[in-house]
Amino acid sequence: MTTRVVFNQKGGVGKTTVLANLAAIAADRGKRTLVIDLDAQCNASQYLLSSDGRQAECGSADFFEATLERGRRGDDLADYVTETPFDNLSIIAAHPDLESIRVKLEAKHKIYKLRQGLEKLDDYDEIFIDTPPALNFYSQSALIAADRVLVPFDCDDFARQALYALFDNIHEIQEDHNPALAVDGIVVNQFQPRAKLPQRMLAELTEEGHPIIDAHVTSSVKVRESHDASIPLIHYAPGHKVTQQLVALYDKL
Repeated sequence: MTTRVVFNQKGGVGKTTVLANLAAIAADRGKRTLVIDLDAQCNASQYLLSSDGRQAECGSADFFEATLERGRRGDDLADYVTETPFDNLSIIAAHPDLESIRVKLEAKHKIYKLRQGLEKLDDYDEIFIDTPPALNFYSQSALIAADRVLVPFDCDDFARQALYALFDNIHEIQEDHNPALAVDGIVVNQFQPRAKLPQRMLAELTEEGHPIIDAHVTSSVKVRESHDASIPLIHYAPGHKVTQQLVALYDKL
């Protein structure tokens, strides 16, 4: 079982889109795949559940809340899983309550509960964890629990500056909590191949030694259509250029 967190402290880089589509590709390949949504905005949950109107009866907020109160549903992550409309793809859905319980979780030092829960979970080949765009309790829990981390990047100068702090934070978590955490690299999302700025920025980042993955994902309205339909691209538009770029990314990983 491989557990991968897709993480960037900066919002707007396409983190959830990359994660949900990689998970859907894994499931389409026949892998038993689970998405764990830890973002109170619930975008991954909506993307993967809403095409047929289904809703999760429980999810990640319930799991963490159970760690705060005795006598409630236990710490078996399998109890919080919802099947998506797509074969081989399940989700532990997010809920806005994640934000309201975060302070309590931090105060009671529950930072290892996700890792402990994953250690008991052996029903899946691949697990993908979606995180908030911030280094908070949930993203730290995910980085502590994961085997690998993938960093989306959109060739924006603000995002570039955030990369330096991001890798410092990842290295600190490796040193203090999870020495086995491996960095997949940086995936360039919303790439504009004909623009000069992205080309220059990638060249500079490569020269600085940053691990740029040689599988970029370009922009397309088809991605937004996929969001609107709540159907991942591998099912919504399997032959589309962006879909094939995401497939190439999955194969690189």
